[in-house]
Amino acid sequence: MNNSFLVDEKGFYGNFGGAYIPEILYATVENLRREYLPIIESEDFRKEYSQLLRDYVGRPSPLYYARRMSEQYGCHLYLKREDLNHTGAHKINNTIGQILLAKKMGKKRIIAETGAGQHGVATATVCALMDIPCVVYQGALDVERQHVNVERMKMLGAEVRPVYSGNHTLKDATNEAIRDWCCHPRDTFYIIGSTVGPHPYPDLVARLQSVISKEIKEQLLEKIGRDYPDYLMACVGGGSNAAGTIYHYIDDLRVKIVLAEAGGKGADSGHTAATISTGSLGILHGSKTLVMQTPDGQIIEAESLSAGLDYPGIGPMHANLAEQHRATVLSINDDEAVKAAYRLTRMEGIIPALESAHAIAALEKMKFKNDDVVVLTVSGRGDKDVDTYLSHKEMAGKYGNF
Repeated sequence: MNNSFLVDEKGFYGNFGGAYIPEILYATVENLRREYLPIIESEDFRKEYSQLLRDYVGRPSPLYYARRMSEQYGCHLYLKREDLNHTGAHKINNTIGQILLAKKMGKKRIIAETGAGQHGVATATVCALMDIPCVVYQGALDVERQHVNVERMKMLGAEVRPVYSGNHTLKDATNEAIRDWCCHPRDTFYIIGSTVGPHPYPDLVARLQSVISKEIKEQLLEKIGRDYPDYLMACVGGGSNAAGTIYHYIDDLRVKIVLAEAGGKGADSGHTAATISTGSLGILHGSKTLVMQTPDGQIIEAESLSAGLDYPGIGPMHANLAEQHRATVLSINDDEAVKAAYRLTRMEGIIPALESAHAIAALEKMKFKNDDVVVLTVSGRGDKDVDTYLSHKEMAGKYGNF
């Protein structure tokens, strides 16, 4: 297999990646780089990780044939149901792995950032499971619009620290988590929630999420007699669920990759989180990638109804896939995502997370052949977004009528 789309030995995906970090963190990040592969590839780690995924997370997650939506879009549409995992999203796949890694590295304290709150909940969950103290940073705006997840984190024993800098969202929460890490590098492990940050985090998170594509291969073989689809689709912000969806297919050119980023009020509106559509090369949170920025390098605040996609950067894996035209990236506006969420809810009885709804909306922009097999990852469930859906149901047109 040609691994040209996977990370190289220096931590780069083509022109993107690397580790651009404060000197105080160099030893900590370098130690992680040396240790992560030997640990996660060890027999002891794999055995414990697999057992927890099976008995605690509830994997494998189902691959569901969406009959009514298949008929509507003229293809064979399968939904990878990450929304059915324990804690309600794909994030738990990564936090289970990283908490095991942290324990094996002797760390005594966990920090994390979160936007929509799903990664925060997943981190708080595994910290409760392993009896390790946990601090979660979350933008003050996201604390307000994701209050249910905030209370879940607190109930699990995490300390949630609202962040009031910037526009009070995911970027700012990440900034504060990095500042904390700089102050406590020796005993603290930073569980990053997506394929962002300095190397080796993008590769580490992608490897832990690759259980998604591993299961897709096995489930497709059982259902249709071949282990690959014609299309893979997922939403992309930082990019963890997308990385997990495509990991085992990334160099299989028979499989087309379609990713949906958050257009906000429109990629050209100035009120967007569509980094691939509007970004340029820069450094953000320790990685060289595409960044929404002014000509003099100041970060442009991302805007999206979706707290989990409200980020002015993109994981370096996905930046490279877009630049190399391996992936097609579509910008999905807020109103398109809300409409798609109602459509899936009414047609298949599945309420998706607002993040996942962006991928559902991308179906409207595609033209499939009748025999195309399409696998779309529903990255999370929509309980956390019900208030948003209800307050914006006019965006959904006929799907918002009660």
